[in-house]
Amino acid sequence: MTAGHDEVYDFDPSKYEASMREAEARFRAAYSFKEADRVPVAIPVGGSYFARMFGYNIRDYYTDLEANVRAKVLGYKWAFETLRDDRTGASLYLDLGPVYEGLFFGCEIEFPDDTSPRIIPKLQTRRDVVDFKVPEAGGHPKVDWVFERHEKFRRLAEKIAPRVPVGRPGFSIHPPLSSACAIMDPVKVYEMFYTEPELLEQFLDKLLEAYVRIRDYCDRRLGVTTTSLGLADDNSAFISADMYRSFVAPRNKALYDRYGAKERHLHADGPNDHLFPVIADYLKVTAMDIGGFSSIHAAVRAMKGKTVIEGNVNNRDVYGPFGDRAGAIVRHMMKVAAPGGGYVFAIGGEAYVGVPPQTMVDMVAYAKKIGKYPIAVEDL
Repeated sequence: MTAGHDEVYDFDPSKYEASMREAEARFRAAYSFKEADRVPVAIPVGGSYFARMFGYNIRDYYTDLEANVRAKVLGYKWAFETLRDDRTGASLYLDLGPVYEGLFFGCEIEFPDDTSPRIIPKLQTRRDVVDFKVPEAGGHPKVDWVFERHEKFRRLAEKIAPRVPVGRPGFSIHPPLSSACAIMDPVKVYEMFYTEPELLEQFLDKLLEAYVRIRDYCDRRLGVTTTSLGLADDNSAFISADMYRSFVAPRNKALYDRYGAKERHLHADGPNDHLFPVIADYLKVTAMDIGGFSSIHAAVRAMKGKTVIEGNVNNRDVYGPFGDRAGAIVRHMMKVAAPGGGYVFAIGGEAYVGVPPQTMVDMVAYAKKIGKYPIAVEDL
């Protein structure tokens, strides 16, 4: 399937109003550390997955606006009608992929065939870090380009799928450490923790300033005030808890304190067990999407009753049909994390291309079946 045909989609999310309100009630209970009728089941499926699922080249999905719209509309329809997890809405958004640091800091961006775009790191040496300067967000040509691109996307989306709302535009980068690892070889960044800690502090401070400049500019441009903040910080998993406390957590906390008065969300892949206490007690994260390489036991010990636990299903465990092994994993997660609320069953991060759609359908049905409150722990 390729973009360019003239079909107008009649998919209308409002048809699923009743199920969305039920899902909202489950999430409200979970986020209040209470038990609803069952554990919320939310499978994060992104545009690249939908692109592959419906026959688009993933590179085209990120570079062609029509492919971007159509893949998501078809994917949302499948999610509501076939996957049937807990969804509270559906809106279209411009998906450029993980390229925003590259756009803002002037890195080259590669677009390999049938996969996501990637940034080519531009900082190579100590001198590069010393000379690194943070541009202004206002008047930045690439920031303006993203807003203009979104307007083209919006007009196209309203023609192709007139009943699906379109989200507002935006421009955002990762928090400082993950931003650093986007524009510099991560190995060199990690080496600086040991060899150039003072220079690393300066580097991270510059990236904190960049995040604030971008967020404040977008808020002014859109006429809004950000009070709920979600951060994605995968690179923190690979440093010690002491390094995290010294270098990363204070800067992430500065962002949460500035923009997360209402809600604070964190996504982090990798093994984060050693960081959970800092995330819950110092950052005071409202909810955390934990990747599949962390321990659900460690998450419960550190965060239960303080931070809502989401995710933890590892994609590697669901690349085949949904069988006994995957079922045992679902039961284990429900047994450990579900009692008392504060838990959302989900794949950590998002479903990767290669996870069979039917496996996710079967997993959702099974999780909904055994996740009814009160959890029959003795039977799991």
